[in-house]
Amino acid sequence: MAESPFSSAQQARRIIADRLAGLCRDAGLTGREIAMRCGWHPSKSSRIMNARTPPSAGDIRAWCRACGAEDQTADLLASLRNAEGMWIGWRQMEQAGLKHAQEARLPLFERTRRFRSYSSWFVPGLIQTRAYTEAVLRAVQRRRVEVDDVAEAVAARVERQRVLYEGGRRFAFLIEESVLRNSTGGPDVLVGQLGHLLTVGSLPNVSLGVIPTGSDRSRMPVEGFWIFDAAQTNVELVSGYLTITQPGEVTMYAEAFAELATLAVYGASARALIASAMDALE
Repeated sequence: MAESPFSSAQQARRIIADRLAGLCRDAGLTGREIAMRCGWHPSKSSRIMNARTPPSAGDIRAWCRACGAEDQTADLLASLRNAEGMWIGWRQMEQAGLKHAQEARLPLFERTRRFRSYSSWFVPGLIQTRAYTEAVLRAVQRRRVEVDDVAEAVAARVERQRVLYEGGRRFAFLIEESVLRNSTGGPDVLVGQLGHLLTVGSLPNVSLGVIPTGSDRSRMPVEGFWIFDAAQTNVELVSGYLTITQPGEVTMYAEAFAELATLAVYGASARALIASAMDALE
């Protein structure tokens, strides 16, 4: 696993800082001179060049003007937007409501052909029932979102599930056994969800693995994550949503997924664990 879930964003910011420092050197200016030309405290340019303080869009425009490198502004602003987009706090992502957050992910799902998903918390969204989705999103809305558009958000997530049935896509889901016993929405909702897992797990393009509780394992449960083809990993953390596109880090998550997959049971063994969880609720 990557050393830090924020390392992709940090690396992107480091690249921007290095490029700004390079413009400064090419212009024959010191950091103090840049600060003077921009009307800043002398320490600000140093903090930016050393990636201790991320620049704003206005800072980048001012920096390029001071260096006589305004032709670099657009490219640096694009890099800044990319770095900022790697990490989005839940408050920012969901400020317009949960429906928007659900719809924003649809293009990624539509262009992906190979999905890998690991969850230690709850059933992944693509294989949730409508009732389970409503329970999950209602809990999210009550905890951190002022706008109540849960019904619309549920509809958006359920509509996104059509990718399961469209040709040319493969899906591999790994869940911890504890997910089968996490009574999100209450016993009736969970029974329906477990029954749905039995159905979805039988689809020819779906692999459903359950990691038994008490497995002899060297890797403990980690944060839930999705891998989209080999191009992008998304991680849902307590404080926000992380997008990883650095190839080396995507590979680390792929390796973690492969390792976790060796711990899971499939087919009849997975169905037996799901049936056992259902029996415990009836």
